[in-house]
Amino acid sequence: MNLEMALTEEMLAIAESVRPKYCCLVPEKREELTTEGGLDVFSQLHNITDSCARLKDAGIRVSLFIDADEKQINAAVESSAPCIEIHTGHYADAIDDSQKNLELNKIIKSVEYASNAGLKVHAGHGLSYTNVMDIAAIPEILELNIGHSIISRAVLSGLPEAVGEMKRLINSSVFSKP
Repeated sequence: MNLEMALTEEMLAIAESVRPKYCCLVPEKREELTTEGGLDVFSQLHNITDSCARLKDAGIRVSLFIDADEKQINAAVESSAPCIEIHTGHYADAIDDSQKNLELNKIIKSVEYASNAGLKVHAGHGLSYTNVMDIAAIPEILELNIGHSIISRAVLSGLPEAVGEMKRLINSSVFSKP
């Protein structure tokens, strides 16, 4: 189980009780329908560092959902989180090729930076059948988190076909990596 959770005392207690294999800390607010950006690790470093240690002590692997930003990556390293998930929503929401390429280049640069800093790197948010291949082709990304797009497709085609189609797209990108 991968528990995506807000950084609250209530959620930390639930994680310690349930003990999922993974927890991803996200900047969730009650009024949001979905997460709109990454966690601000830099400004909450003390709290995040304590929470990472607490979850690690419970045997839970922690990742931090952050924007493609070196300041946030450096803070993630300082927090002792072993893993980050780069927010790909700005890339997914790009309205033209120029903006898409700008966002993709920011992600590539940040993923390389984080990997070189010793972090395991995942990516997700807004990834779909039409945009996943460029992200999947980034060699340092170890995991993609894709939910909404697959479940939406599954309503029409069934879950095995929806998952299979996404896997084919990802694998065609992964195996074409340099």
